[in-house]
Amino acid sequence: MNDSAGVRLWNGAMLPTPGVFQIDPAHTTAGFVARHLMVTQVRGRFEKVEGTVHIAEDPLDSSANAVIDTGSITTGAAERDAHLRSADFLDVEAFPKMSFISRQVHGGATGPKWALVNGQMVRRRRGGSGKFVCVGELTIKGVTRPIELDVSIDGVKGDPWGGERLALSATGEIDREAYGMTWNVALEAGGWLVSQKVQIEIRAQAIRMT
Repeated sequence: MNDSAGVRLWNGAMLPTPGVFQIDPAHTTAGFVARHLMVTQVRGRFEKVEGTVHIAEDPLDSSANAVIDTGSITTGAAERDAHLRSADFLDVEAFPKMSFISRQVHGGATGPKWALVNGQMVRRRRGGSGKFVCVGELTIKGVTRPIELDVSIDGVKGDPWGGERLALSATGEIDREAYGMTWNVALEAGGWLVSQKVQIEIRAQAIRMT
């Protein structure tokens, strides 16, 4: 076991030293949560994801990007998965990929409350030690919208093969209708079959390349 890892202390948190990390799909979950009938949480994930994380000398200059195969969506129910792949939602035949690219990284409790992203003002949440706010752009079905992710560096560890792994997690929220996924069914008692807001949950592991 290689217990050594390139880490440094920054604002009270242990962070990786500068370098490029490649996402390991086998140990990464790009998940989401939506509500059914306005009460029940339904969880799903995308099984095919790739991307890189660039850790800069100044951690706030770091960046990340990812590409997800939309057809790899799974919720554990074949009929529901087929519907999510259809033109009502992801339309995977026309849009086989979705992507994310970061634009700004903020950390701690300092800095402006608002950030300009893709021509729109986005309110930033505040981070703490070892936690960051990543403001970027998410593209789904050819529509690019700003998104804000709360990111946590969960650790850096050497692996048994002499490599180094970075673990991180991120959460956020999107409005699916903003990406053209407007399908729904009105309920007799009021409300909708599928929630408009979708929670994003990412648990990632990345391998140091440089």
